[in-house]
Amino acid sequence: MTTWEAVAQWSVCWTSNQGIASLSPTAVSMSLCLPACAIRPLQLIQNAAARLVFNLLTFSHTTPLLRSLHWLPVTARIHFKTLVLAYHAANGSGPSYIQDMVKLYTPAHALRSASAKRLAAPALRGGPKFSSAKTRRFAILDPKWRNELPIEIRTAESLHIFRRRLKTHLFRLHFER
Repeated sequence: MTTWEAVAQWSVCWTSNQGIASLSPTAVSMSLCLPACAIRPLQLIQNAAARLVFNLLTFSHTTPLLRSLHWLPVTARIHFKTLVLAYHAANGSGPSYIQDMVKLYTPAHALRSASAKRLAAPALRGGPKFSSAKTRRFAILDPKWRNELPIEIRTAESLHIFRRRLKTHLFRLHFER
């Protein structure tokens, strides 16, 4: 899948009030390596959709519209979809090839941080070989993003609670600066 095929899939999947409704794990991993010049058209599509919902002019400012619709910007949506995919994999319900990349951190000694549900970052040297740059990027970025989350999000009891807390967290990061 090329970068522009991923862009096309993103723009076609624009079907729900959550922005991009459903993407395959391949499209999510592909979006991790999209350059800013490829993300910009996606953001422009989202901005146009927000203006369409509110029936506003082309040059209207879209940040208040996205905030009132509770839509995450495209970059935050990529983080959201990636972290939800990793949550599935860490809890044993995701695709097996992703479960192989997501490993929970287990300290060698009994530590208080053992219950923090952190992910182990893959070893860069002598570690597992990845089939492509996309899978390597997912295996490296996902533990970094997940370990940066507050503990109440990482230790959520269910997928529903995890998604709700994660979206609220990302929403605050992007709109309440």
